[in-house]
Amino acid sequence: MEINPQEENWNDRTLRLLGREAADKLRDASVLVVGVGGVGGYAAEMLARTGVGHLTLIDSDAVAESNINRQLIASHSTVGESKVVLFAERFHDINPEAEINVIMDFLTADNLTSIFEKNRFDYVIDAIDTVSPKVALISHCLLKGIPIISSMGAGGRLDPTKIGYFDLWDTREDGLARAVRQKLKAASLRRPLKVVASTEKPCSRSLVEVESLNKRTSYGTVASIPAIFGIFLANHVIRKISGV
Repeated sequence: MEINPQEENWNDRTLRLLGREAADKLRDASVLVVGVGGVGGYAAEMLARTGVGHLTLIDSDAVAESNINRQLIASHSTVGESKVVLFAERFHDINPEAEINVIMDFLTADNLTSIFEKNRFDYVIDAIDTVSPKVALISHCLLKGIPIISSMGAGGRLDPTKIGYFDLWDTREDGLARAVRQKLKAASLRRPLKVVASTEKPCSRSLVEVESLNKRTSYGTVASIPAIFGIFLANHVIRKISGV
């Protein structure tokens, strides 16, 4: 069927694939994305472009020059600007009707409870790359029965065919996943948890020490792998909420 661009709405292609009922579910849904870097930024972008109507983005970081090689809103002109503010502006430009709530803060066990008391989320995407806040978020969602999908380590990998959906307890070759498992096991929270992970062993020569309050080391990364992680996260949430 020939399409007249003047008659199209911005999300018509989504409606054609998913149908009106599913699109309405996405429009009415509220999703929390914690961490909008290389992985979480792409996850949030996919949600916004698929018509999720209520997004809450949490990240304390500003764009750094080292982000430019892989993060969606990072460019030389945005260095120093808040990531969540940049994404809010971008998503309003994509879908002017969307409600975008931004929290410029580092998620902690202390502020986590307050965030969830003030908001109801249909799904949570965990794209945090440090252990303590990641475990705090996962633990809260597991205990409260809040649907969550979590990203494990994307750094140091190059093979997109090794990326997939796993249960946390079945992951291998992933130091972040191992640390999360240990913390959850110690807290008696050995429960099923859907994650996006890679079975590829990270490249050890790309590991470097970093000067950061929250992490001591980091792997080298190319743009494609964290983007795929983010797309996997978002696609899972889209299918769960829409029922497709």
